[in-house]
Amino acid sequence: MLAEQLLRLTRRLHRIQSRQLEPIGITPAQFRLLRTVASYDAAPRMADLAQRLDVVPRAVTTLVDALEASGRVRRAPDPDSRRVVRIEITDEGRATLRSLRNARRAAAEEILAPLTAGQREVLGELLSALVDGMPERHC
Repeated sequence: MLAEQLLRLTRRLHRIQSRQLEPIGITPAQFRLLRTVASYDAAPRMADLAQRLDVVPRAVTTLVDALEASGRVRRAPDPDSRRVVRIEITDEGRATLRSLRNARRAAAEEILAPLTAGQREVLGELLSALVDGMPERHC
């Protein structure tokens, strides 16, 4: 029963997040990639992104293509290797991330609205215990 409740909550979170992202013109997968690109100190390679996101490189290419078309990222040559392409976040991409963070907060608030402050704190502790007990993933 608990697993089913978690799955239902996950689906609800995904629906709410998609609804929040739609006006910004970005999909949840594009948001995840944009957030990942921004997490690097130096512009990552496509292979770095595929590994971090635990997806095949072709999936990254499709996401980068869409984000590049919208001006949120750009491909840049690697200064040390002509064969390597790096992915850089643009000013438009940074502005989109700021908007997306606000959308995520609104989605979280919608989900958590029925809970009291104390219940939210307990839920946070329980979720932390579950996440901290999971094997490390870089998503």
